[in-house]
Amino acid sequence: MQKIGFIGTGVMGSGIINNLLNANYNVDIYTRTKSKAEPLIAKGAKWFADPKDVTESADIIFTMVGFPQDVEDVYFKDNGIFSGLGKGKIIVDMTTSTPTLAKKIGEKAEKVGVETLDAPVSGGDVGAREGNLTIMVGGSKKAYQELQPIFKIIGKTNHYFGTYGAGQHAKMANQIMIAGTMTGLTEMFVYAKAAGLDLQSVLETVEGGGGDNWSLENYGPRILKGDFKPGFYSKHFLKDLRVALDESEKMHLNLPATAQAKKLYEKLVDEKDLGNDGTQALIKLW
Repeated sequence: MQKIGFIGTGVMGSGIINNLLNANYNVDIYTRTKSKAEPLIAKGAKWFADPKDVTESADIIFTMVGFPQDVEDVYFKDNGIFSGLGKGKIIVDMTTSTPTLAKKIGEKAEKVGVETLDAPVSGGDVGAREGNLTIMVGGSKKAYQELQPIFKIIGKTNHYFGTYGAGQHAKMANQIMIAGTMTGLTEMFVYAKAAGLDLQSVLETVEGGGGDNWSLENYGPRILKGDFKPGFYSKHFLKDLRVALDESEKMHLNLPATAQAKKLYEKLVDEKDLGNDGTQALIKLW
């Protein structure tokens, strides 16, 4: 079996790595704070001191970090991925980043004879843990086909959208949709509470009708329990909305609902300093 390298062991990365280990893959990992990776190391993952070492050791290198600048650093710094790459390897960025950066990575990879994919995912912490992610892919069609066995371990579905950056564009479309469901979920509870309704009954009723959606099913119960632990960080979702609106502007599109969602999450993250809460913490604005 090919050896896998995985850079980034956060909420999502840890779930994916666990599923790869369960499938008997050898997984080399890197994260800036080794102690955070201890559960994975105890399960059999091998920790390395920097991305270059992981890249030299592994055949397929996945990255899943926080922000586009983190992606830039992991790939292009002196001890980064490109400093350890050799021909025949495959690199896959699963971070929700920017189409522009995905193209930069892809074009650099071509020069060194390496196949690359941008493959952001949707499904949150539950999807990562249960291997039910949706994977949106751009880049090398050859690499996409070769990685099908791995994608089927970590996800329930995957789709190829085209050249470098296409996977990131697909993820932006997904985040635009999620923005609407999160604001709808929040305002649903605000309205129902003000009207004196039983919120658990409202949740069950809406789930059984045309208003049902993933955010409602996964985050509605957490809100009612007062559980704001991140399945997906609010600060990362705000980053995604900013990327989506920036790309929309480049395409001369006006997305007023998404722009309003961005303003709400800016209030939550920048003004309330709740960026490390999950996206369901939007209810705290009320």
